[in-house]
Amino acid sequence: MRNKFSIILLLAVSFAIPNALASDSDRTAGDGNSATAAAVSTSNKSESTLNNHRPGIAFKTSLLGFGADVAIPTTRRSNVRLGFAAFNYGRGFAKDGVTYSGRLNLRSMQALYDFFPLGGGFHLSPGVMMYSGNQLTGNATVPGGQMVSFGGADYVSDPSNPLKGSGKLQFSKAGPMFLLGFGNLARRNEGHFGMTFDIGAVYQGVPHTTLNFTGGACDPIGINCRDVSSDPTVQSNILSEQAKINHSASPLRFYPVISFGFGYKF
Repeated sequence: MRNKFSIILLLAVSFAIPNALASDSDRTAGDGNSATAAAVSTSNKSESTLNNHRPGIAFKTSLLGFGADVAIPTTRRSNVRLGFAAFNYGRGFAKDGVTYSGRLNLRSMQALYDFFPLGGGFHLSPGVMMYSGNQLTGNATVPGGQMVSFGGADYVSDPSNPLKGSGKLQFSKAGPMFLLGFGNLARRNEGHFGMTFDIGAVYQGVPHTTLNFTGGACDPIGINCRDVSSDPTVQSNILSEQAKINHSASPLRFYPVISFGFGYKF
């Protein structure tokens, strides 16, 4: 009887062990399939996210002129943006008998780091103006007998050799800048078109003025005429006039930037 019971027990165990092993194998296979599916899903999601990280371009108009920006995504919440802008404007006019002509030339290249703290379109953009060719130039012709002032000293243009002058107002060739605004040229959604807006300022340094005059200048009563290019007193007064212009233009060291753009993401 005892031998029969042992045989039956061994048979039961022999049947139970393979069934248990098969069950464990099925569970392990199921867990492996779930892990594989999760990994594939994560991989597909990452691939989709990476595919949406594409560069964008925008054409813009701003107080720096007309130009374009290119944005390249670096992280999920940041881009590197490179841009340029240019503008020319010239005008001539006459006042009190003096003929003036002026020209504004704007040329600049910018590099910005766009950070999107909220994950949407709002961005903070510190950067640098890598190159600035912004300047204002002008020319003037003073008819003979016309009064003119240099550094607070009055002169009369020599009738036989009228005064002619040229001037240039320039700024630093590079400087820091900071912008904030809305819009993302390299946004992560599936859309291709969008608008951008930026507002901020660039520090372009203390303005530097250069004045050059040729011709003759006389005392206010029309006597003692001399060549302004070689007379030390007149040259000293011209330097004083340059300093006055630099002081008056000093607020322009912080140049405002307001920009609107229409962008396309590749």
